[in-house]
Amino acid sequence: MAAEAEQELDKALDAVSHSGYHRWYKTGAHLTVGQIHLDTAHNLLLRLSLAEEVIPMMPGILAFVQEHLLPGDPRRIKVELIDQRVKQEDNLTSSDLESVLDAVGCARGASIRKALQIRNFAAIVAWVTIILVVGAGLVALMGAVRDDTLPLCFTPPLGEGRPGYKVVCPVQASGGIPDISNIGHQVNLFTTPADYVVVELVGLVAASISAATSLRKMRGTATPYNVPVVLAALKLPMGALTAVLGLLLMRGGFVPGLSALDSSAQIIAWAIVFGYSQQLFTRLVDSQAEALVHASSGPRVGTAPSPPSSSDLAGQPTT
Repeated sequence: MAAEAEQELDKALDAVSHSGYHRWYKTGAHLTVGQIHLDTAHNLLLRLSLAEEVIPMMPGILAFVQEHLLPGDPRRIKVELIDQRVKQEDNLTSSDLESVLDAVGCARGASIRKALQIRNFAAIVAWVTIILVVGAGLVALMGAVRDDTLPLCFTPPLGEGRPGYKVVCPVQASGGIPDISNIGHQVNLFTTPADYVVVELVGLVAASISAATSLRKMRGTATPYNVPVVLAALKLPMGALTAVLGLLLMRGGFVPGLSALDSSAQIIAWAIVFGYSQQLFTRLVDSQAEALVHASSGPRVGTAPSPPSSSDLAGQPTT
């Protein structure tokens, strides 16, 4: 067992070392692998220890078990009872030692599962971000190649008793156009390949401000996975796409009374609003990430049961 524990420690050192390749090529998974080997070595060393050697470790063992096992878990309850008896009798039987080792092993497994949940969550968010980045890039490319297919332009009336209308696009706008017989052709004259690019850039900048604002609510995490970073990255392509989609909805008359923007500045302003509003769609993702980080950040507050009474330890019914 001692030789196996030493081998596990060597494997943990190899997992977290940077001798094989550059440190930037490592992902957070190597720390989880190193922790697994370290936990295995510690379990082996605990099994090699005598009962009187484990007694001084009981406070740390109890804290670790209470952190990762639920209050109603029988293994946690057993360790709590053993800890109370050790404090009174300063004695640990072989049966108690097996129960402690079993609870510690289960607690370590629960700790690793929490880390893997955060890893899987971060990987899913990263893949969704990549897909959205590709989608935003394709939308900008198609808008640049065929800028007259689905223009982000508006045709408000001239007003003030003057007949006609004007064409307003994100980059440029017309003066007054009295002829309204061929409005589609007139709109195509003022579209530019940069319309979609400008709108997406504005939405991306607005989303970056939203991401910076939301980071102040996100607590740091001891896990090796940069959850706040992947959440912030998710908001950027979302902001670019929501800016475009929001303007298309307005142009289609989906929002009553807001389908006739009369200046390029108003189009850019609404692109900022729609880009920032991606927070409405990513809020649930932020909440899920915060819940996962909170679950792995430390002991559960207020979940530990009260210490067993002397009648519990003696096996008598409580009154």
